[in-house]
Amino acid sequence: MTTSEPEPLAIGALGRVPAVWLVVGGILSVQFGAAIAKDLFHLVPPTAMVWMRLATSAVIFLVVVRPRVRGRTRVDWLVALAFGVSLVTMNWAIYQSFARIPLGVAVTIEFLGPLTVAVVGSRRPRDLVWVVLAGLGVALLGLTRSNLTVAGVLFALLAGAGWAAYILLSAKTGQHWSGISGLAVASLVGAVTLAGPAIAEAGSGLLQPRVLLLGVAVGLLSSVIPYSLELTALRRIPPRVFGILMSLEPAAAALAAMMLLSEFLTWTQWVALACVVAASVGATRSSRPQAEPIS
Repeated sequence: MTTSEPEPLAIGALGRVPAVWLVVGGILSVQFGAAIAKDLFHLVPPTAMVWMRLATSAVIFLVVVRPRVRGRTRVDWLVALAFGVSLVTMNWAIYQSFARIPLGVAVTIEFLGPLTVAVVGSRRPRDLVWVVLAGLGVALLGLTRSNLTVAGVLFALLAGAGWAAYILLSAKTGQHWSGISGLAVASLVGAVTLAGPAIAEAGSGLLQPRVLLLGVAVGLLSSVIPYSLELTALRRIPPRVFGILMSLEPAAAALAAMMLLSEFLTWTQWVALACVVAASVGATRSSRPQAEPIS
């Protein structure tokens, strides 16, 4: 393990804020950032927006953390590379998804990824009830096809797979990279990976000051701020409690979409969302502790 690194932007005055509200604030920051990004897709296409988000977080994390790169083993770099691939897959796929279907629905489907990890981690046959409940939610979503597309659903499922891989790789990364240095390197991997497609998609538009400013804002809202809040909260609450609170992500996404995008879910979609959230809470309570991602 390496020596400890400087802390990211959190701490300080945040230490006096109740941990639960820090987690909720992080969740709202991520989802409102996503809603703002979607509202800007006419100006910055999804792939370019994801690249700007990852580039912003990579620059800030690398400056703050300054991870040690000398003396790293081949395994260290392979783990960081895999972590970065899972990060870019998760973020790119979910942006492609909610570019095509409602944000709240996209995040609900994406949440099947961490839910699967939690159910598998429980190792109790009785916890299959959470699988049934989540399946009911998915089935209900299937009944509301009017505002869904096959591509949007498939991208959300891919994002869920990326999120599951991210969770599983978090612990492995922590064994090879101390603090958040692994996340910093993973963000850089993601930014480098998407640089070519982003430039091809947005072209010289990426150089416009307004576009750059918006990209940085989304990066702060969707990565840097929520990570800082959640890191501070994790110092004071058990990971299991943190995981249960993170189950509010789909509801927060639906709320952000209603307020900023005028995307209103049907009653059937709300019931489906509630089923997935309830399944996630139940599975998280029963599972072994897992590392939590920054989505």
